[in-house]
Amino acid sequence: MAEALAEVAEKTADGACCLPSVETPGLSAADSSVLAARFKALADPNRLRLLSLVAAGDSGEACVCDLTGPLDLGQPTVSHHLKILVDAGLLAREKRGVWAYYSVVPGALDDLAGALGAFGANA
Repeated sequence: MAEALAEVAEKTADGACCLPSVETPGLSAADSSVLAARFKALADPNRLRLLSLVAAGDSGEACVCDLTGPLDLGQPTVSHHLKILVDAGLLAREKRGVWAYYSVVPGALDDLAGALGAFGANA
């Protein structure tokens, strides 16, 4: 035991309080910013519902006009929430005439699930 303590003391003689516990770096600053923006966008119950409604659509997309009723919100409010989801990279927007149609960005939800899985694997 004394030998192990001496070894630790020798390795931390440079003034560090302890040995580094992380062998490989975690998320990069850029990746953590992207993930944080996506999780922040999903942290609102209305946006989470909107994403689930779009994802559950038969055609894989939904018109903004079809999303106001289920949420009991006005069109400007729904459009605001959809814009946040688009800006976070979770939804794609396509303008058709006066209406906007939204679809889930391929792989965006898988990326979030993968990030959570990676965090859990290291716990």
